Amino acid sequence: MQHGFTLWFTGLSGAGKSTLANLVADELRARQHRVEILDGDEVRTNLSKGLGFSKEDRDTNIRRIGWVCRLLARNGVIAISAAISPYRSVREEVRKMHDRFFEVYVECPLDTLVERDVKGLYKKALAGEIKNFTGVDDPYEPPLAPELVVNSHTETREESLARLLAALEAKGFINGVAR
Repeated sequence: MQHGFTLWFTGLSGAGKSTLANLVADELRARQHRVEILDGDEVRTNLSKGLGFSKEDRDTNIRRIGWVCRLLARNGVIAISAAISPYRSVREEVRKMHDRFFEVYVECPLDTLVERDVKGLYKKALAGEIKNFTGVDDPYEPPLAPELVVNSHTETREESLARLLAALEAKGFINGVAR
């Protein structure tokens, strides 16, 4: 029987959380694991519709994602969250509600994110057209002791994935059986 756990990606918008979450999910499914991804944008559309971007609303959104991840994990599913989750205290609150929790900080400097800005969100935020944008005029508090830090500005996706899989194997979250 598979033991579930929560794999929590945090980092600024555009850092690569969803990309890496999808890559690791594909690999874990290929290894016959049951996996579900809770993407921050999709959760806001479905589970957290109506919430804004105040600190209170952001905290509520992250708590909801954490709660769903806990339900999935306790039922043997690997629950993957890919959400900015900007505030350290709420991430720690979510961590405490889980028996098995693995946090990945997807780090990327703001100037690189502005260059990568496919949706034009940073440009609008820096011009004052979007208020309360995390990393621009709203804070992002990096984790103090994540299980893994991925540097998406210096590593390829494949390098990040390989390091993540190795860390999950080393900590006993998954076995090392490849496809």
